Amino acid sequence: MTHDLGSLVEVVGFLVAMTVLGRACADEGLFDAWGGHVARASRDPRRLTLAAGLLAAGITVVLTLDATVVLLTPVLLAAGLARRGSLLSVRLANSASTLLPISNLTNLLAISAMGWGFLEFARLMLPVWVVGVAAEIALVAWWCRRDPAPAAPTGPRVATPLVPAGVVIAVLFGLAAGETPWIVATAGALLIAVHALVTRASSARELLVAANLPLAALVIVWGWVVTWAADTPAGDWVTELLPQDTSWGALVGIALIAMVTANLVNNLPATLLLLPAAAATGPVAIAALLIGVNVGANLTAIGSLANLLWRGSGGRKSVGWGEFHRLGLLATPLLVTLGASVLWAWSLVV
Repeated sequence: MTHDLGSLVEVVGFLVAMTVLGRACADEGLFDAWGGHVARASRDPRRLTLAAGLLAAGITVVLTLDATVVLLTPVLLAAGLARRGSLLSVRLANSASTLLPISNLTNLLAISAMGWGFLEFARLMLPVWVVGVAAEIALVAWWCRRDPAPAAPTGPRVATPLVPAGVVIAVLFGLAAGETPWIVATAGALLIAVHALVTRASSARELLVAANLPLAALVIVWGWVVTWAADTPAGDWVTELLPQDTSWGALVGIALIAMVTANLVNNLPATLLLLPAAAATGPVAIAALLIGVNVGANLTAIGSLANLLWRGSGGRKSVGWGEFHRLGLLATPLLVTLGASVLWAWSLVV
């Protein structure tokens, strides 16, 4: 249990650093620039949905899902995307977080158990990510098919700020090189935070609030509670439910069990709870687990902390919890099954 908590503290430290980095990038205008490009891409709702979905997926991959829900959601709403933009930001924050180890804290917890590197992880998850992102964008386009087309943007174009973009690229390369994630993220956060303070784009208080240290402490405490429960007979019963092979049915079963568990205790503690049993079967089983806790987090409000952060960043202006749950119950189990099926087929090739 000590090892699990040590890993959890490290990934929460990574989250804090990436949140500060994302906040400073947003204050320097990076998200406004990207959002402006999307808003001007087309007045056709389908093309606009595609552009906004790809932006949400890209930010999730590089800056973690929390940056998408906290920082991109207001930008998409300001661009006039309303329900479409709100749903894209939250659903792709979860579903697009399967690609890289850094995209979700659950991935960081799992990659050490897989014994794989950054690029090996990405190669295994790439087809799952592509299919999942495409399915989510198509789903939101269908769900919002009767929404009116957004009005044309009226504000001036915002150029992409070079320093924040450069720091983000440098952090990504550092992580791809295999450096310790929380150290790389902290270095990037300090660099961009200093620049934002010097240029007065951000204040020290704003960056401290962005770090959300009370939430970080809550995640660690709740993780400790669930990790403790994992050592009880109840925890043994849950982990014994996981299939012990990598057939199609087993991988789908692992993913669906992980989805249900994530929506009972949140996806980060669920990963701590189920990871030892999945690790005993191998990397592909761990990947199925990640599909369940990441894509499956779209099922209910408590599936992911990102869902709650999304509500606080403006998601509630366009989408209520009732609509969120209706869409989640309709689509999420199907998308989890689809992702696990793609993983099974891809595992036969690689």
